Amino acid sequence: MAGLADSGSNPDVDLLYDINGLAKAAPPWFDHVMEFVGEFGILFALLGMLLWCWWGVRRRGGEDAAPTVAALVWAPLAAGVAVLVNVPIRGFVERPRPFNDHEGLEVLVAGKTDYSFVSDHATLCMALAVGLFLANRRLGIFALVLGLIGGFIRVYMGVHYPTDVVGGLALGTAVALLLSPLAMALLTPLMRAIERSPRGGRLISARGYEARTTPEENRPSEPGQRDLAA
Repeated sequence: MAGLADSGSNPDVDLLYDINGLAKAAPPWFDHVMEFVGEFGILFALLGMLLWCWWGVRRRGGEDAAPTVAALVWAPLAAGVAVLVNVPIRGFVERPRPFNDHEGLEVLVAGKTDYSFVSDHATLCMALAVGLFLANRRLGIFALVLGLIGGFIRVYMGVHYPTDVVGGLALGTAVALLLSPLAMALLTPLMRAIERSPRGGRLISARGYEARTTPEENRPSEPGQRDLAA
């Protein structure tokens, strides 16, 4: 299966050249920007959005805080699981990087020696985006768009075929969605337990444990305790 896109008449290869041709026509400074965004920028942006969403949930608190934080915790876990699932897929398909089989590509990142299908970057980005979408629809939609842009940039950089990216997007989505019921069933009770704890409560709600306890003056007296106001 190493030759999934060996033919130059293959639409996958044609699209690769069309998209990567944009890198050839772009000024060097723009390619450097795209290289950084494609390698690190999209991932950093998605992780930053996860932290931003968590901070907002923590400040707001409320009954839905624990389930929302559970979904945010699931996002990076889903990304990790998806990459692990990709390991045997890449080993089975053994598809070389496009620049190994096709000449004339503008490769923005050197040193890629591993297999091409499925794209780890696309897998990670989409798993994070879908996980964020499960926690917050508005931010999630923006994250999904970022994931798609990240996949496009991988082809622009000349390090992946379009189908590598499509496969990664599908894999990240499948893992994040299909395993989310089980993940939420396990993580939500854990987050609720943390929310009720004196030390960990502030990770879920800024008001913390103290705000959920009964004020001292409203607590009932211990059995046998004298009522000093009597």
